[in-house]
Amino acid sequence: MARADMPHEPVNYSKDNNKMLLEEIIKPDSVLCNAYARSKKHCFEILSELLVRSNPDFANEHIFESLIVRERLGCTSLNKGVAFPHCRVDGLDNSTAALIKLSEPIDFDAEDGEPVDLVFGLIVPKALEQSHHADIGMISEVLKDEGLRGRLRGAGSSSELYTELLNASQLSAPNISKAALTG
Repeated sequence: MARADMPHEPVNYSKDNNKMLLEEIIKPDSVLCNAYARSKKHCFEILSELLVRSNPDFANEHIFESLIVRERLGCTSLNKGVAFPHCRVDGLDNSTAALIKLSEPIDFDAEDGEPVDLVFGLIVPKALEQSHHADIGMISEVLKDEGLRGRLRGAGSSSELYTELLNASQLSAPNISKAALTG
């Protein structure tokens, strides 16, 4: 997503801001550790079920179809065993996220050819605002951290997985606008 339409005043996230933003978009019941998925499609089915937990007015089938449509535009793998499926959802007010640690990696058509075992899903409103761009940018930055990926892979429970994700607060997303924080 191009950032050309965003203000040019970059800001570094502080530890507390990063954690606060993660806590706003992902809840403990949207995190699943050691899930088994037969395929990318099956992973999207699991992910859509997790994403609707915070949005009960939406059918998981609708979220699933939206994820599939977005994936057809281009693979959402970030390489190194991590995928970031995301899509826009009409009628959604706020970004919502889910995290899955798979018990066995699956093929995700990643550019590096590596199978995926960490899947961070995000749904955002159809009409993207600066804060939604910030959510996407922050998550992309967080998932690039090799140490965090190792800690997530080492988590033995959904609770531990959630805690490790929130503890990613030492990371910064340097190119996200200050306006996105107040969105």
